[in-house]
Order: sequence, then C-alpha cells, then structure tokens
Amino acid sequence: MSDSKADETDDERRKRGRAPDPILPGQEAPKHVVPKPVAISFWLWIATGLALLSGPLYLLLGRQSVIDEYSRQNAAQADPALKVDPVRIVEGVDALIRNLFVGAITFAVLFALFAYKAREGTRSARTVLTGLALFLALVGLFLLGGAFFVVIATLIAVIALILMYLPSVADYFPKAGRELP
Repeated sequence: MSDSKADETDDERRKRGRAPDPILPGQEAPKHVVPKPVAISFWLWIATGLALLSGPLYLLLGRQSVIDEYSRQNAAQADPALKVDPVRIVEGVDALIRNLFVGAITFAVLFALFAYKAREGTRSARTVLTGLALFLALVGLFLLGGAFFVVIATLIAVIALILMYLPSVADYFPKAGRELP
C-alpha cells in the first residue's frame, strides 16, 4: 500500500512531505546536509536569545542606579498622596528584573528549541519561530518602549527569519501533502 521506495533517502522523502524512516536500535542515523542559510539562522536564533538575556542582566548590574533615580523622583513629588514608600520602590525594581529574566529565559529556550527543530527541516518549527519573532517585535517594541536589547534581538530575529525563508532553502522545509498515505 505504501508508495515509498526502499532506496529513497530521507532528504528525498522530506521533499515529498514524508517523514524519514525510523532508526532502529543499532542503526546509525543517516546524515543530511543542512543548507548554509539554515545553519546560520540557527546560530542567529541562539544570538537572539542571548541578546534578550543581556537586557535584564544589564538592568541587574545597574539596579542601584534605577532605584536611586526612582527614589529621587519620588522625593521630588509635590503631592504627598502620590509619594511611594522607598521599600516598595526597591521591591518593584526587583520584581521587574525577576519578571524580565523569566520572560527572557522563556524566549531564549523557545528560540533554541524551535531553531534546533527547524535546523532538522521541520516546517512547523519555522512557522512557530515566525510567530515568536512577531510576538517579540510587537510586545518588546511597543510594551517595553523599544528597549535597546529588545531592538537588537528583534533585528537579529528578522535576519534569522529572512534566512529561513530564502528560495534556496524552500525544499528543505517541504509542504506536507494533503492526501494521507
């Protein structure tokens, strides 16, 4: 019933939208050639995650100056009803740094995971990376006000996406057929 050929390589099966043959215990995994733009894109996704992690790290290193600035602004507040307890300023800055680290780590892990799967030729991983990059651009640039490290990470992600959508690598991400075997 199956229309696969016994002498067909995994790359040929992938071009037809089929999964590679399973690897049995004791067998060596077949080697497939990753196109250079996809390999470069993989490392750019890793760099995107590292750029995102650099933002909260930079904020952590300058934590005291952020606290001092907010405390100075709080002391200059003329309306006593708008003044904030200095302890709450410290807690707020610490919570911000913690939340930014959690978000950056989450994005970095997702970028690494799906970039790895895309490097294997998984079309859906490329689609997920596109969505993550779009989300990064929208949330990072608009909600975080275009923070420097987010802008850098977004630019790197755009370059990585462009490399994954080049016509020369289209066959590496095959479109699955509509008919089931």
